[in-house]
Amino acid sequence: MKIKNRLSLYFTLISSGVLLAVFIAIYLSFVVFFRDDFYLHLKERANVTARLYLEADEISTDSLNKVRILYLNELPGEVVRIYNSDNNAEFIQDKMQYWNAAIINQVRQKGYLQFVEGNRQAVGIYYKDNQGNFVILVSASDFEGLHRLKQMWEIMLFLFVSVGISLFFISRWFAQGALLPLDKVVKQMQRIKANNLNLRVKEDHNKDEISELARNFNQLLEHLENAFEMQKTYIANASHELRTPVTSIIGEIEVALYRPRSEAEYQLLLRSILHDSEKLKETISNLMELAQVDADYTIAQQSNVRIDDLVWELQQQWNKKYGKKMLDVSMLQLPEDEAHLTLSVNRQLLIIALNNIIGNAFKFSEDKPVQLTLLADDKRIQIQVKDQGIGVTEINRDQIFNPFFRGENAYGFLGSGIGLYIADKVVRLFKGNISFHSVASKGSVFTIEFKAS
Repeated sequence: MKIKNRLSLYFTLISSGVLLAVFIAIYLSFVVFFRDDFYLHLKERANVTARLYLEADEISTDSLNKVRILYLNELPGEVVRIYNSDNNAEFIQDKMQYWNAAIINQVRQKGYLQFVEGNRQAVGIYYKDNQGNFVILVSASDFEGLHRLKQMWEIMLFLFVSVGISLFFISRWFAQGALLPLDKVVKQMQRIKANNLNLRVKEDHNKDEISELARNFNQLLEHLENAFEMQKTYIANASHELRTPVTSIIGEIEVALYRPRSEAEYQLLLRSILHDSEKLKETISNLMELAQVDADYTIAQQSNVRIDDLVWELQQQWNKKYGKKMLDVSMLQLPEDEAHLTLSVNRQLLIIALNNIIGNAFKFSEDKPVQLTLLADDKRIQIQVKDQGIGVTEINRDQIFNPFFRGENAYGFLGSGIGLYIADKVVRLFKGNISFHSVASKGSVFTIEFKAS
């Protein structure tokens, strides 16, 4: 069952239940009202009968009966009896003993009694008069009240059914309107396949659940797109990057074995094979790193990492490798609240990204000192890596973060063009941004920026 039908059904059932409870309460209230009102009529009838028969001494019984019939509307199935102290009926021509002595004595003891006999209501009063003390009992059937209750029940039943049906269709119309944005999101989702993961669901600026669903789905698409792109890049380029140095090594060995050579020639060939082997090692290391990032990218477990502690750790690591003060760390601005130095990231992936940038800085600076600067406040955390290297030429600026891309001035250096690509993917995974400013032959400044927590 679709959500809009389910919501309509739930709303209709709840509303109908409330309406039914209201109708039952109203019906029972009218039942009590009609019953009490009829008891009141019977009581008034008994009082009128007492005055008419007991206080009008000079009027004959026949005349009293005529007055009673002429001026008092007889109730449906009305029975009136006046009993003396001996519990015998008097005044009324029908002398039949309609009620037994037990009920008559009960009225005499309580002074007033109302009770039900089958479908009839009865009222009894104890009346004291100068002629004696009498018990007057009146009973009748409230056919008019029952008829009104039946009409009311039929009207309520009709209203309950018609209102219930109306509520279902009205609630379904409202649910369809409320879920219309969800239908649009679903239709947009259906257009997204494995070959067009670059498409995104349109996000509204509302803060409702549907907008939240669209935002989270787009984030998922971004993760999947990056993961697919990494896998595609890895598969497409791994064979080529590995085949080139291996082919070169094999060719050089075959040339060396073709005929005997001098020691100097063998040393030259070995240096060439060593160079190709180092390039192969670098390529394999980069491909393994790419595979690790690819594996961890979509399942990266995030934790709180103090960025200043991480920077000091990187300084120790690189200074141990290249020498003291080779990685010069400066902290120009720190927030008063230390919590603003904490990022929710995957520590290992962030270390890989920063190491790739710092490693490039050392490599293209030919091992000259590199400066790392940390700036942080309550809004942002910024890391700058400045080198004294070859810089990035104007024509290579738009491609520097592409996988396996190497600038024209970088071919004399070992590498495969994966490092900056990985760094950009990792930084964007944690909602950061990476940019650079470079002057050819004078160096580059790479800036990584995150929003403070």
